[in-house]
Amino acid sequence: MKTGVKYFALGLSAFIIGMSVNNYAISNVPSKIAVVDVQKIVASSSQVKALKADREAKIKDLNKFITDARADVAKETDANKKKSLENKYNKELNSKSAAIRKDYAKKLADIDKNISSIINQKAKAANYDIVLAKGVVLYGGTDITNEIAKEVK
Repeated sequence: MKTGVKYFALGLSAFIIGMSVNNYAISNVPSKIAVVDVQKIVASSSQVKALKADREAKIKDLNKFITDARADVAKETDANKKKSLENKYNKELNSKSAAIRKDYAKKLADIDKNISSIINQKAKAANYDIVLAKGVVLYGGTDITNEIAKEVK
């Protein structure tokens, strides 16, 4: 009988400790949550617009290069020289397109880092505990998209 009371007391103690830990964990839930519409910020960013325009210009130049290369290859009558020209232009095309992709990816990463930094600074300045993308939040949170958009431009 005494062992049953001991087990009951031990179980009750464990339950009380568990509830205390749970209440403590819940009491530390962040109270200030912000949401940001990242797509809107990216769409309104002048840096992103300039990057897209630059990329389009480079792709246009690349298309002109392809057209000129095709015309140059078509002019050649000797089969060996034609094959040699095709290989030369293919290598040059591959290197140019790889350089364009690499440059675009680097600049896009820099813009992303800049936008993330601005969001981080604004969130800290306004004492937000958590900042979430607006697309993943169904309800709640303070929308700071317009404040961030002003800084990003």
